[in-house]
Amino acid sequence: MAERRLLLVEDDAALAELVRFHFERDGWSVEQTGDGEEALVLAAEARPDLVVLDWMIEGVSGIEVCRRLRRREATRDVPIIMLTARGQEEDRIRGLETGADDYLTKPFSPKELLARAAAVLRRAQPSLVGDRLVHGGLEMDLGAHRVRRDGQAVHLGPTEYRLLRHFLERPGRVLSRQQLLEAVWPHSEDIELRTVDVHIRRLRLALGEPDPIRTVRSAGYSLDAEGLA
Repeated sequence: MAERRLLLVEDDAALAELVRFHFERDGWSVEQTGDGEEALVLAAEARPDLVVLDWMIEGVSGIEVCRRLRRREATRDVPIIMLTARGQEEDRIRGLETGADDYLTKPFSPKELLARAAAVLRRAQPSLVGDRLVHGGLEMDLGAHRVRRDGQAVHLGPTEYRLLRHFLERPGRVLSRQQLLEAVWPHSEDIELRTVDVHIRRLRLALGEPDPIRTVRSAGYSLDAEGLA
């Protein structure tokens, strides 16, 4: 198994050393910086498998680093865990809306951070078998352009198919309406955000119960593993 690469963006030297110690002991290769601009350069030079990102750092803020990583094609799908002292609900929502996959507030347990890292990686890596995407009971045959749930055919329109594919390629990740709009609609600047909600409803109706798409209040939608159980 190839060594996993962590980009740790944290300007507290003692905390960074603690996190580095636990990840390296778990078999990770760790690259660390406390500067937002340098973090963006490092991520561009060698795509990490995971980014652990503090909100309050030097130069470019952690939330802006997260936003820019999500905008870049090369780092759009890199899992990101925000590690911060900002624990208010509105801060967590803002972090998720910007593209973070998880949010851990300080003080924290290094073992919990490792566990969350493992969970984020599992969610970020759907099972790709040949030309099929498989997650839970859902199976998408990319070559035949067909979808099945628990062995039963699911009939989708072109937009719902693209929506589902985007979810299947990012299982468990909370995707904002804006992110879905930009990914699924070629000319998203001409389309209203509520259009996303309309097609989400159609996709839910086609997939049936239990509903596999979780609504995250004020943040967006997620393909939920529990809904596929």
